[in-house]
Amino acid sequence: MKLVRNAMLVCGLCLPVLALAQSAAPLTTSTPTPAPAPYTAATTYAKLIGKYPFIRIAGSELPASVRAVRDIAYMRRGEHALQLDLYLPAQQAAVPAPAVVFVHGGGWQTGNRAEFAPMAIRMAERGFATATVSYRLSPEARYPAAIHDVKSALRWVRAHAGEYGIDPARIAVAGGSAGGQIASLVGVTNGVARFDPDGGPGAVSSAAQAIVNIDGLSDFTSPAARENEDNPAKRPTAAGSWLGGSYAEAADTWHDASPTFHVSAKTPPILFIGSAQARFAVGREAMIEKMTAQGVAAQTVLLPDTPHSFWLFDPWLAPTVEATVAFLRTRMAAGSGRP
Repeated sequence: MKLVRNAMLVCGLCLPVLALAQSAAPLTTSTPTPAPAPYTAATTYAKLIGKYPFIRIAGSELPASVRAVRDIAYMRRGEHALQLDLYLPAQQAAVPAPAVVFVHGGGWQTGNRAEFAPMAIRMAERGFATATVSYRLSPEARYPAAIHDVKSALRWVRAHAGEYGIDPARIAVAGGSAGGQIASLVGVTNGVARFDPDGGPGAVSSAAQAIVNIDGLSDFTSPAARENEDNPAKRPTAAGSWLGGSYAEAADTWHDASPTFHVSAKTPPILFIGSAQARFAVGREAMIEKMTAQGVAAQTVLLPDTPHSFWLFDPWLAPTVEATVAFLRTRMAAGSGRP
């Protein structure tokens, strides 16, 4: 599989962070909102198989070299116990392993952490400790609830690092589609208190040392993004449901949820892995320019002739894992940083 790689060092002015326009409270409307269509590998396969007859849903069978610890409650939100699954090298290495926290996609309104099990298992085969996490979806709680939840998952992994042979100074956050956007925003807001209400003095850090954004938006506010995410014919759109209204109704929130507007010199290095579907790359190049201006490392890997959600399928999962492993081994080398 041919990969198109473009590595660069990046930067820009750190733009002011806007105040949140919406709370993480559950959505309430006068008329019922239709239930979102399920987003799974199986439903996506049914949509893609006609155009890509050679694809197969990536398997999630555990090899002997990987052990799983599933259904761990990492945080309770009211009656909802948020859970994660760990996939670990079966033989613990002498040096604590780097870790990756995976965030599933589904338009912020559906999806399941099992979506990333195939990639998490393959990363564990290569010596990484991995976690796939659940978070509150928009029918339960809108933006920024998912950001709070993923930061709490990062904190849980770091707090339990010794128990599972993890290096607390080498934890990345990664995700695909909506999960890619969430992962980016979680990482670029390291240390920003209003995005991390579960933190505070004395709390274990929720910081990510690297970010992997797989086909996730970087800028909700750009005209190209709004054409798809704020289409009146699709109301309520996935983005509008999560962000509390259309762009016209909640412009500050659309801005606040865009990772590109939080870039600073403290932004962790980012790997962007993209499909051939241009609309999911919206904001990526402008964000890279801002990173370059701040001296922050970024890399782009494009998989030609691929649909969105390519990481759910063979043969595309293998190059996705290859690119992620190479990037994280470079950017999170042992002894390279602090949590």
